[in-house]
Amino acid sequence: MKTNLSSQIKLDRVARRYYAPSNEIELAALTREEKIYTRIFETADDGSAYLAAHIAEAIKRNTSAKGSCVIALGAGRSTHAVYSRLIEMFRRGEVSFDQVTVFNLSEFFPLLPDGPSTLEMLKKVLLDHVNIRPENIHSINPAVTMEDMFDYCKEYERKITECGGLDLTVCEIGPGGALAFNEPGSRSTSLCRLVLLNAEMRHNIQASYNSDQCPTTAITLGLGNILASNRIMCMAWGENLSKVAQEAIEGPVTDTVPASFMQLHNHARVVLDLSAADDLTRISHPWKVTSCEWTPKLIRRAIVWLCERTGKPILKLTNKDYTDWGLGELVALYGSAYNVNIKVFNELQHTITGWPGGKPNADDSSRPERANPFPKRVIVFSPHPDDDVISMGGTLKRLVDQGHQVHVAYETSGNIAVGDEDMMRYFMMMDKIAPMFGFESEEYLRLSLGVKEFVAAKKSSSDVDTPEVREIKTMIRQAEAAIACNYIGVQPDHVHFLRLPFYETGTIKKGELTEKDVDIVKHLLEEVKPHQIFVAGDLADPHGTHRVCTDAVLAAIDELKDEEWMKDCRIWMYRGAWAEWEIDHIEMAVPISPEELRFKRNSILKHQSQMENAPFLGDDDRLFWQRAEERNRATAQLYENLGLASYEAMEAFVQYHPI
Repeated sequence: MKTNLSSQIKLDRVARRYYAPSNEIELAALTREEKIYTRIFETADDGSAYLAAHIAEAIKRNTSAKGSCVIALGAGRSTHAVYSRLIEMFRRGEVSFDQVTVFNLSEFFPLLPDGPSTLEMLKKVLLDHVNIRPENIHSINPAVTMEDMFDYCKEYERKITECGGLDLTVCEIGPGGALAFNEPGSRSTSLCRLVLLNAEMRHNIQASYNSDQCPTTAITLGLGNILASNRIMCMAWGENLSKVAQEAIEGPVTDTVPASFMQLHNHARVVLDLSAADDLTRISHPWKVTSCEWTPKLIRRAIVWLCERTGKPILKLTNKDYTDWGLGELVALYGSAYNVNIKVFNELQHTITGWPGGKPNADDSSRPERANPFPKRVIVFSPHPDDDVISMGGTLKRLVDQGHQVHVAYETSGNIAVGDEDMMRYFMMMDKIAPMFGFESEEYLRLSLGVKEFVAAKKSSSDVDTPEVREIKTMIRQAEAAIACNYIGVQPDHVHFLRLPFYETGTIKKGELTEKDVDIVKHLLEEVKPHQIFVAGDLADPHGTHRVCTDAVLAAIDELKDEEWMKDCRIWMYRGAWAEWEIDHIEMAVPISPEELRFKRNSILKHQSQMENAPFLGDDDRLFWQRAEERNRATAQLYENLGLASYEAMEAFVQYHPI
């Protein structure tokens, strides 16, 4: 069973010479926008192997030269694969930690009884598996008091100095460009100190440590300590870090992106996988630094970029525009600007369809979806009980109205996203009507009293709900989803609540995806035998749950891909409330009228428990319906700016081809 297929999705086929040039001259040209030495690898595994080899070489060089090697180690999730490689090298006798001294980059303060600890993580992923001497492991003492904090931090720095200073710092680019826990706003001269952790950092920590708890403060070595290290090896994996990695490597040195201060270091090295490198100039806009291998998607991206720079729609671009902005290659390749313009214009025009399930009895040669069969059996997989309407509510309504047999499958219960206040609203109502309808039984009264006592005694939102409370919150979300489906017109027997087991832990920490989860999805697919599948494509998912749900569907598809009905099934990926597909990837864009957009908003509003009181709105102040509308309008505006038809809003999709 393949449980990580979402990580293997590659929307772009990047020419190897962009990230692994064959000679120094080409490397110099490609990297002229980069202000930190940067290496890009196809996968995080390849990048981790490269980093592990260089860390091992640094250990050997320093221990040979002066009898010791002093390293500051970060414990972030991105470093774990590097440490696994180092353990393998140690076991093969390729590196020894006997003369290595380690300083922990940061530690949480205070340490909670069941909360995360960076030192414990370092031991788990590296230090307990190599021959480092216990006395050579130094970490920040979480027992220090606030009154002694300043003196203690100075003492920690003094220990580093006594050991001869840091030979190497190993760290990752964190949220907002943080290094260790030096978040945006940290000065380049900052030293070891107590810091506040922002909401994004805390969410990242909870995901990395699979913990429901996270302190609001931590003790960290400052940027001044890190920049004093002889060498820095930093890494970033995944598309969710691509923007901040680009800002750190190619942007100005600024305290709003602490990682950018590595530009001031003579021996800093950043290692990225292709996903994290996606926004670097040589990957995203290679025509600015080299001659290109022009693929259809790269041409589309270049023309959209040119339109943005010139402020012109596609069909008004001239030969001069191309040459002035470094795209003369395309004019030479196609003979004229007009030939390129009409090619890209037609491609984008053909992505637009008001018939997401295919238009019956119509020529479908240039349409995103085939005309037949009609009507189609369709399954929309929704990770949580509202992602369907948030992400593709307009398309969902079109599919129903156009006569397709639409099924909606809610993969998780979403119960931890229901606040106690929302739950108690229902109990207040039930307590009032219980006598009227005759269900004021001893069993009901006992349940009602137990729930009220639990909520009253609950100390924090991280306290685990009782099974009864979780079940009630599940019912609330299922009822809201059923009401929204009924509003759209989905038949009641076509609404499926899968309740995948990996989610049902009652805490933010979820279980691993297992065969039980995949079998539930497989059973539904085999029962419906769909012609179309819609699945979440949030590959840089801020929750984590979306990606696991996507992997469950893709794993089931992989196991069924040889079935005859599956060979006639198309799979479309949508994105959630946080981001849209880049226009060079969009393969189907469904227009939404003003009336349909209001209908979509009303569908989202049926999920009342997920409005203002939802615990996972994040740092974005906009509500889910606001995020969705602004994203859909922005997609339509982009198409309009390029000279295509003007619509109120658009929902966009990318086709998935089984790997």
